[in-house]
Amino acid sequence: QVQLVESGGGLVQAGGSLRLSCSASGRTFSAYAVGWFRQAPGKEREFVATINGVNAAYADSVKGRFTISGDSAKNTVYLQMNSLKPEDTAVYYCAMKDIRYYSNEAYSRPNEYGYWGQGTQVTVSS
Repeated sequence: QVQLVESGGGLVQAGGSLRLSCSASGRTFSAYAVGWFRQAPGKEREFVATINGVNAAYADSVKGRFTISGDSAKNTVYLQMNSLKPEDTAVYYCAMKDIRYYSNEAYSRPNEYGYWGQGTQVTVSS
């Protein structure tokens, strides 16, 4: 089993920055993709960003403001969030998908991922 733990959420003013971390432990895979999703109250979980090897993809709503990166030595994936807006307020989840090999495929649907963290709250005040 894989355990994912998110951290780094909090309260920030509009225009500010936060860096979320997703730390993985337990069983490891030869190749995997990691995605960040978010869910605001009353809304469906939505795709934010994903990384597949060195290939990253982003939702249009965060492109140019958010950056996903990974540190394989630490088994950690980060989501750097800059120029935050009130509409970015949500619980942010990281998810992991076992893949056969790295490619430029972007996994953007929640049901493509088998492992999820518990989420971390991000609140952006106006």
